[in-house]
Amino acid sequence: MNKTILITGATSGIGKASAIEFAKHNYNLILTGRRQERLEKLAKDLSTAYGIEVDCLSFDVRSFEECEAAYEKIKDRPIDVLLNNAGKAKGYDPIHEGKIAHWDEMIDTNLKGLLYMTRLVSPSMVKAQFGHIINICSTAGKEEYPNGNVYCATKHAVDSLTRALRIDLHKYNIKVSQIAPGHVEETEFAKVRFDGNEEKAKIYNDFNPLTSRDVAEAIYFAASRPSHVVVQDILMMGTQQANSNMIHRSGRNK
Repeated sequence: MNKTILITGATSGIGKASAIEFAKHNYNLILTGRRQERLEKLAKDLSTAYGIEVDCLSFDVRSFEECEAAYEKIKDRPIDVLLNNAGKAKGYDPIHEGKIAHWDEMIDTNLKGLLYMTRLVSPSMVKAQFGHIINICSTAGKEEYPNGNVYCATKHAVDSLTRALRIDLHKYNIKVSQIAPGHVEETEFAKVRFDGNEEKAKIYNDFNPLTSRDVAEAIYFAASRPSHVVVQDILMMGTQQANSNMIHRSGRNK
């Protein structure tokens, strides 16, 4: 019997790459995001290619009411893995110039959305005495960088919350992991951060970052360990990135 993974933010980037990776390994998918057409296309492509079951739930994780209404539709389905992937950076300003709307959007998506989905899904895992929650963190959750203030704060909160979830849930045989990547291309991260400014979003031209597929493979690795093993934390970066503040921008390797 196929296992099932619920992925938030599945319409692009790491979430979409993870959907593809888990589909390859015969997981059934519950894909969530705000863009219904993208979800439906991805669902059709993956169900056709791999013969798996794929369901789509279109809602905004920033709203608990929307999360709750969406979860109600699939609440009776066993969920083996919850991938809390939905997240974003908005703005790149020093703290005294930051936009409140950007701050609220990051806090509501990166932290509250993760909390909402975990609160909805985890009770069924507790009842089943089985499950795996995987949170997407960031190198920004390990150290700060200039103009990253609130984004870094939300990802530090994810890092701390992941550890706290593990303390609460390990006695119910539930694994809790996180993946903390550095710069990742094949995503909309930079474009979203700079409000669609294509020029400002060209931040990967002079080095090789991770790809969304690299991160998806790490997520699957964590999810596929034997029952007695939990990968608690994976911190990963491209070879030319030493940490959040140091990148060897010597050109892209062929």
